[in-house]
Amino acid sequence: MARKSAYEDVLAPVTVAVGQEELLLDRAVQEVVAAARSADADTDVRDLTSDQVQPGTLAELTSPSLFAERKVVVVRNAQDLSADTVKDVKAYLSAPAEEITLVLLHVGGAKGKALLDAARKAGAREVACPKMTKPADRLAFVRQEFRATGRSATPEACQALVDAIGSDLRELASAVSQLVADVEGTIDEAVVGRYYTGRAEASSFTVADRAVEGRTAEALEALRWSLSTGVAPVLITSALAQGVRAIGKLSSARGGRPADLARELGMPPWKIDRVRQQMRGWTPDGVAYALQAVAEADAGVKGGGDDPEYALEKAVVAIARAARSRGRG
Repeated sequence: MARKSAYEDVLAPVTVAVGQEELLLDRAVQEVVAAARSADADTDVRDLTSDQVQPGTLAELTSPSLFAERKVVVVRNAQDLSADTVKDVKAYLSAPAEEITLVLLHVGGAKGKALLDAARKAGAREVACPKMTKPADRLAFVRQEFRATGRSATPEACQALVDAIGSDLRELASAVSQLVADVEGTIDEAVVGRYYTGRAEASSFTVADRAVEGRTAEALEALRWSLSTGVAPVLITSALAQGVRAIGKLSSARGGRPADLARELGMPPWKIDRVRQQMRGWTPDGVAYALQAVAEADAGVKGGGDDPEYALEKAVVAIARAARSRGRG
C-alpha cells in the first residue's frame, strides 16, 4: 500500500484531538479545515459543542448531499456527549461518509473513554494536545513556534520570552508572531527584553489584575500605557480571560490549603493567595457577565470590530463593574 501524504492524512475520515490545551485543540481543527478548503474552497464547516449534538444530529449532518460537497464536522467536548449520541458516533465510525471529515475534540481521561477507544480502534487519526504544565514544555513550544516560521531565535531569547509571558500558550504564540513580524534577523535576548521585560507596569497581567480587583481607573491607565508601548491587544484579552476564569475556578472550589487547591485547579500556590484577595465582591453572575465581556472583546480585537482599543476598554470597565457587584470599594 502506498504511504499517505501528510495532506491526505489530515483529511482522514475521522480525527480525534485529545488533551486540554485549547490552543492546540483549535489548531488541530484549523489544520483540518485548511486542508479541506484547499481541496474544495466551498467546504461546509459545522463547529458544534457537545450539547448541540443530539441523537440523530450526526446522521443529519453526514447524510449525502445533492451537490456532493465536502464537509468538516467538528464536535467539541466529545467526552460530554450523551449515551445515545455516543451510539450514533460509534455507528458512524464503522462506516464514515465520503467527502466528510469528522473531528472529535476530547479532553482524555476516564470520562467518555469508550468513545475515544472506539475512535482509536476504528483507525482515527489522533492529534495530541496535552496541557503544557512544565516550563521545559513551554520552552520547547516557543522554539517550535520560531522554527515553524523559518526564523532563528537564540536559546536565551526563547527562555526570556517564557519568563516574561508566562504559561499561556496563546500569549506565547502571539508574542512569537509579533517578534517575527517586527524584527529582522536572529531574535536574541535583547530584542525580547525591549518588547516584553522591564515593563511590569504596562503588562497585560497588570491590566487584568487591576480590572478583576475593581480598580477601573488604574486598569484603564494600565491598558492605555500597555497599548501605547506595543503590547498586542490579543495578549491583553488573554490575560483578562485568565484573570476572570481564575476567579470563577477558585470561587467554586472547595475550601482548603493553597497547596491542595493549587493541585486541584492547576494554579501555583502563590496565585491561589492572590486570587483569594481579588475575588472578594465577585458573584457567579458577575463571573458570567465578565466572561461574556471578554469574549466580545476577543472578537473585537480579532477583526470583529472597528476599534480594538475601544473593545478592550469596554471589557475592562465591565470586568471592574462585575468585581464590585457586592459593593466592593
